[in-house]
Formats: sequence, structure tokens, C-alpha cells
Amino acid sequence: MALPGFSLAARLRAGETVYTGWCSLASPIIVEIAAREGFAAVTLDGQHGLWTPDEVRLGVAAIRQGGGAPIVRIALEDFGSASRALDWGAEGIVAPMINNVADARRFVGACKFPPVGERSWGPHRAMMLAGIPDMKTYLRDANDNVVTIAMVETQEAMDNLDAIAAVPGIDVLFVGPSDLSITLTKGAELDPHSKIVEAANDKVLAACKKAGKIAGLYCATAERAVEVSKRGFRFCAVGNDLGFIRAAYANAAKVTKAG
Repeated sequence: MALPGFSLAARLRAGETVYTGWCSLASPIIVEIAAREGFAAVTLDGQHGLWTPDEVRLGVAAIRQGGGAPIVRIALEDFGSASRALDWGAEGIVAPMINNVADARRFVGACKFPPVGERSWGPHRAMMLAGIPDMKTYLRDANDNVVTIAMVETQEAMDNLDAIAAVPGIDVLFVGPSDLSITLTKGAELDPHSKIVEAANDKVLAACKKAGKIAGLYCATAERAVEVSKRGFRFCAVGNDLGFIRAAYANAAKVTKAG
């Protein structure tokens, strides 16, 4: 059962492909715009982006105000911030560098309530934003409606794909293709679209199909996201706000110089 105001897990369970905006700049207005302009989900990048905890709290509320599902990427091994973001109203958590079963279990432990995980109780802001007045209702359905998104970025993760996918409480395997290209070539190459990464993508798709989990991929462009969705990726990140703004300003500057 989908909780009122919780849309991400329900969309994925229904078989939809969810495209998420990806935001590095710590601006609640930008993430609200992304949601209002049509992204079903918007991700705040707390690993490489500029988001502080206070800004994450405001950004989550802004995405909901815009009609989208808030997702937060936490910093490396910062599982404590995962449960805080969920308490603030995030519907999904992206965790970088989930390399093995132990990592996956720690991730699930922070995001899911017992008996699946060990998440501590305190989702008062989340309940307010989602319009859920009853604590028992939230607790009953939260594990099914919080989406755990484990990033596949290393050779170790590739070696453990089936085992990670089989961990109860892991919902999505999400490829970080740039880091994967670096690690699979031992630091010799940065190419998220190389043949070696595409082969790895196929393995992730197969592992997800085998385990009944969802495959995800970070995509630099909307065209790439649509392309990979046809291969079976159903959670696709699309570019990032910093890149979009730089491109728009660069194009405008080019026009003025040409004139």
C-alpha cells in the first residue's frame, strides 16, 4: 500500500520508468523547479554536491512542494544521514560505493525499520509533508515505500552483484558509470560510455532481473536516459543542474559574442 504523498516506490512497483533530476547546487528553488517542470523525482547530491544538512532539509520540502519525490544521495558511508533524510521526508536514499553484502546490510539497516533493518523512530517531519497523521500507518508501510538505491561503482561491486541484489531491503542497483569506468580500467580511463562499462551495465541488468530488483543508471543527458530505459533501466538520473546552467550561460555568451 502506497502512503499518501509517497509516489516513488509506488511508481516503480507499477512498472514505470522513473526519471530523476539530479541537483548539485544547494538551491531549494532549483529543485522545486525541476519537480514543477515534470520530473517525478529529484535527487539532492549530498556526496559531491554543495548540500549541507540544513539545506537538504529545505530541499526535500521544496521538492514535495513542487510535486516530486525527494531523493538524497548521502556521502560515502554516512548511513546516519540516510535515516535523518528519511525523517525529513526523503522517499529514497542513494548510497555510494555499496561494494559487498556487509555494505548493503549497513545501508538497509539505516533505512528500513525492524525486522528488515534497524532504522530508529522519528519521522515526524516526513509524516507532516506526506499528510500522514497516524504513526502506526507510517510504520506499517514505511519499509515498502522507502526506496534504497545502492550504487555500483567498483570492481568489487561487480564481483558481488548477485549477492548485493539478494540482500533483503535493497531495492535498486544504480550504476555510477564514470567511477565504474575508472575502477574497471585501474584508473586509466574515464569514459562512462565505453564498451567495458556497457558490458557491466548488461551484467547489472541481469542481476536485477534474477533478483527481482530495479536497475538504475546515471545518465548525462535526457537522450541517454531514454535510450537506456529501452534496455531495462527503470531508475534513470538525468544530467545535473550545474551542467544545465553552465550550458545555458555558455550558449547565451556565445550568441552575444557572435553578435
